[in-house]
Amino acid sequence: MEHKYNAITEGVIWKQLLLFFFPIMLGTVFQVMYNTVDAIVVGRYVGKVALAAVGGPTGTLINLIVGFFMGVATGCTVVIAQFYGADDAERTSRAVHTAMALALAGGAAIGVFGALGAKAMLRLMSTPSEVLPHAAGYLQVFFGGSVTTLVYNMGSGILRAKGDSKRPFYLLVAGTVVNLGLDLLFVIVFRWGVTGVAWATVLSQAASAAGVWLCLAREEEAFRLEARKVRFDPLLLRNIIGIGLPAGLQGSMYSVANVVIQAAINSLGVNAVAAWTISSKIDALYWQSMAAFGMALSTFAGQNFGARRYDRVRRSIWDCTWLSALLTVLYLALALPLARFWFGIFTDDAAVIEIGVSVMFIMMPWYFSYIPIETLDGGIRGTGDSVRPTVIMAVGVCASRLLWVWLVLPRWRSVVTLAWCYPMSWVITAFAFVVYYLKSGWLERSAVRAGHMPASDE
Repeated sequence: MEHKYNAITEGVIWKQLLLFFFPIMLGTVFQVMYNTVDAIVVGRYVGKVALAAVGGPTGTLINLIVGFFMGVATGCTVVIAQFYGADDAERTSRAVHTAMALALAGGAAIGVFGALGAKAMLRLMSTPSEVLPHAAGYLQVFFGGSVTTLVYNMGSGILRAKGDSKRPFYLLVAGTVVNLGLDLLFVIVFRWGVTGVAWATVLSQAASAAGVWLCLAREEEAFRLEARKVRFDPLLLRNIIGIGLPAGLQGSMYSVANVVIQAAINSLGVNAVAAWTISSKIDALYWQSMAAFGMALSTFAGQNFGARRYDRVRRSIWDCTWLSALLTVLYLALALPLARFWFGIFTDDAAVIEIGVSVMFIMMPWYFSYIPIETLDGGIRGTGDSVRPTVIMAVGVCASRLLWVWLVLPRWRSVVTLAWCYPMSWVITAFAFVVYYLKSGWLERSAVRAGHMPASDE
């Protein structure tokens, strides 16, 4: 195999994590800007009903459907990183082409769903009648072009498995610039409203997808993407699904819980939907940054696990944890004191701002409890242990939130009551992950499953 692009199996762990993390994190900033720019343009130039359409119910459904396939895609990244760390060029190449075949097939499936089921799902979520037509139009366009989203994200995951997090970032920057220009053109000049925002997103993602495909087509040896070789390898597909399916189900379970929560928000009126939408845009930067740490750690752990550097797998989890804590401190220092200012960027509606700020002050101080969830989950999955973390997430996050909505919210109906289900679920899930990490023998079990010799220091 060719010389490693980024030899993350050697050197100072926290420095390498940061070098790998920052392009991913900056990329997520621009990923957030895709949706944030959409929300600002629509909120300012169309109105709060349109704002609710592009953020609340539509965002939840997009996360539910696309999130499942992107969860499965994490299996591709982990498998490729492990083969690459083990210097297995032939299986790395087959995994690359299987991954891209999965992206194309997944995009086609989502497109069919969007055409047939989006409006019915919005009705099931009790989407307000004034929001429904805007939201349905947005989803039909977005889902119709979702193959571009999956191809870009899958291609980016393949490059990250190699240790290259810079080129996906550059492509995302270019896509964000295209998205901004098209948003202004379609909404302000052409007056296409919410549908214009959807088309801007799809076309900008198409540009990013074309860029990542071209990058892979120009790679050498194991990572070169050739259209004629894009097909499913049954054995590798089984390995990918074994790791990625639990992650995809986890993402879907998150989203199912959020669908129920979104339906509860929808029942509280347009002001509540708009406030929740803006709040989600403001804290999206934090969640995407934490997800970037998780992606960086999964790749880092995957390569080192493939190279049988188990000591570095464990140390990388600890280093990522304290780096995440520093990020949380910085984010809260910028978000909470300026809460009303951030909301004012999106809307002048006083009722919406008041609801949204109250939600921020309930949830954000508890972000520290989420840190071990992301870091332990990312590191453990990097070794191929995917099923048990999914079970922890299913019970700790999804089941607890659903119980809150069904048992607590009916007695005290308000957005504030609803917001408390998030900190509650983070504390439960974090505790379960810490116990699993310390007591379950997960790393030794992963080594046995992979056919590795036991590490001398374990």
